[in-house]
Amino acid sequence: MNALDLMRMGPVIPVIVVHGVEDAVPLARALVAGGVRVLEVTLRTPVALDAVRAIAREVEEAIVGVGTITRPAEFERAAAAGARFGVSPGFTKELAAAARASAMPWLPGVMTPSDVVRAGAAGHAQLKLFPAQQAGGVAMLKALHGPFPDVVFCPTGGVTAETAPAFLALPNVACVGGSWLTPADAVAAGDWARIERRAREAAAFPRAVR
Repeated sequence: MNALDLMRMGPVIPVIVVHGVEDAVPLARALVAGGVRVLEVTLRTPVALDAVRAIAREVEEAIVGVGTITRPAEFERAAAAGARFGVSPGFTKELAAAARASAMPWLPGVMTPSDVVRAGAAGHAQLKLFPAQQAGGVAMLKALHGPFPDVVFCPTGGVTAETAPAFLALPNVACVGGSWLTPADAVAAGDWARIERRAREAAAFPRAVR
């Protein structure tokens, strides 16, 4: 499985912040039940890798990866926890080398045309536009499509259930990343039914790239 395969598995990749390991498995099960299998657990809390380990062990249908990878060593830690892919908010040659060494699919972040050129020079044509809204949103992606017709994006950052369809209608967007599927208050309340409903709605979004 490569990065494009992952992006094609569903229109939305949830950006997940886990504060309690005990929430990881029921949260993942709710998302999978709603039709969302590719899950990005961000390295924003001390328990993130433990959460990945629990999901990888107990939720077979989930394809769990690690987001917010900013240091090369984090690829090895992610793989050891059972992650099957990595996501970064930016791109460096050092991160690219670590991703190759890990053999995990990697979705590096870009924000400018120069970023896209640098990532392309390292062999990456599947990229995360981040932060998507601040980078120009739909208009930016339309502008990038001309000089980079073979690059496919996953815009993340400020994307919502209301704005996601406009992104997914673009010919260079395979999926979007978003945190709205797993709101903090729903996780804190253990409202897994609410998360499943949001996942079901997101999984049904139409998209131009398949």
